[in-house]
Amino acid sequence: LPLCFPEKLWKMLESDQFRSIWWSNGGKCVAIHKDLFEVEVLGGGVCQRVFNTRHITSVIRQLNLYGFTKVQQDFQRSASLPEFLAEEAAASAHSQILYYYNPSFNRAHPWLLGACKRR
Repeated sequence: LPLCFPEKLWKMLESDQFRSIWWSNGGKCVAIHKDLFEVEVLGGGVCQRVFNTRHITSVIRQLNLYGFTKVQQDFQRSASLPEFLAEEAAASAHSQILYYYNPSFNRAHPWLLGACKRR
């Protein structure tokens, strides 16, 4: 039987095969490095293709359809200019990482996965 979207996502997160997607916030959020995900998961390699698309927007649409919400990561900024500029560079690199949360998608509670239904 083919796996539904949340099941595929779970298998990816539990696999050590992917560097572009991981559990975040103690297993409560999904973190996706956008550019790396597009190459690693959505790229041309047949053995790596997990989803039936080549577009990150389609994956994000699926996340939304299954009740995931985008989470913003807050950063504290320093008052000194050199530290602020260094933090700004780090935040820019960090902006490639997308965080999504669903209360029924939690690494510590795999039995909740069945509650992830398409809207």
